[in-house]
Amino acid sequence: MKEHKKIIINKMKTYAMQVLIFTEGMSFQEFSSDAKTIAACVFNLGQIGELVGKLSDEFTANNIQIPWRKIKGMRNRIIHDYDGIKLSIIWDVITEFLPQLTEDLDKTAL
Repeated sequence: MKEHKKIIINKMKTYAMQVLIFTEGMSFQEFSSDAKTIAACVFNLGQIGELVGKLSDEFTANNIQIPWRKIKGMRNRIIHDYDGIKLSIIWDVITEFLPQLTEDLDKTAL
């Protein structure tokens, strides 16, 4: 089971890193006018949230440094388009949350 968790965490890190690479050096203005980058980033963020659902409650409870519910909530907003996707929120997630998430994922207790 440990290997399964490791695979999920590594996939989450890969998706997060792809988003950071896609947006490296971009301003919000550049991001918000680039439909391909928006689509790629939103897809990857949705995938991260989807993977949270594959982790056990015990695992998420043992790694409270990561806001699992918020990640899953972002996925739900993306997938179900509740009130539309606000690009400013997506941008804040990318610039303020993802760098820390990648660090926190490295520190998870597998």
